[in-house]
Amino acid sequence: MPELPEVEVTRRGIAPHLVGRTIAAVTVREPRLRWRVSRAVRSLAGLTVRAVGRRGKYLLIDCGAGHLIVHLGMSGSLQWVDAQAQPGRHDHLDLVIAGGAGNRCVLRLRDPRRFGAVLWTAAAPSSHRLLRHLGVEPLSQRFDGAYLHALVREQRMAIKPLLMDARRVVGVGNIYASESLYLAGIRPQTPAAKLSRARTARLADAVRKTLRAAIRAGGSSLRDYVDGHGGLGCFQTRTRVYDRAGEPCRRCGASIRRIVQNQRATYYCPRCQR
Repeated sequence: MPELPEVEVTRRGIAPHLVGRTIAAVTVREPRLRWRVSRAVRSLAGLTVRAVGRRGKYLLIDCGAGHLIVHLGMSGSLQWVDAQAQPGRHDHLDLVIAGGAGNRCVLRLRDPRRFGAVLWTAAAPSSHRLLRHLGVEPLSQRFDGAYLHALVREQRMAIKPLLMDARRVVGVGNIYASESLYLAGIRPQTPAAKLSRARTARLADAVRKTLRAAIRAGGSSLRDYVDGHGGLGCFQTRTRVYDRAGEPCRRCGASIRRIVQNQRATYYCPRCQR
């Protein structure tokens, strides 16, 4: 599933070619995504894109009169394609963008599993039912050791599921939670409330470093994810623990272990993480 780094890479890839441009048409070939594509989405011709933002794993396309809220689901991607490119079986929606000298280009949503979403809101995106309960952005100034310590001190749950709870912290998916905990030297099973101020400060820093490294690497392409120009991410080739069960730790040589937490695979080093 595309997480914060993949969505941020997508945002950075599409924004320079989208901001300031006018939507010439919206073509919906398959409206049955996670939520049905509304008539409002189909009627955006003539609006000019002012900005492309992100909240957690949601892309926010500011069209002045409102926002398109786009979620890539489990297998979705947004790619720029030539206006003459024939759509494939899983290419469900096109934003046709008017360009200079009458040229057009197409921002195409591909989503094999159809768990993604394209929604319209005329209100502030922060008030939308999908966004209003989201937690803090881990790359914001608000997310630091003090914030994380205040968040965890009353929690009985293990620290890794807490990091992945979007009501508390947004966008830290399975790969990045495992990698952040390794970088901070904290076992994923550790009860959150037992973390000291020093350890939460180290963990907050590790989360930021991990996410920034993933963004620089173009995100992680495990199955379907590609960026706005069809390129693959390569962070998955650089992981220290994720998907490396039985392999030696790159730091100490101990065998990486795999456990299951909340039905998700978790990887850690039994020697480097305490």
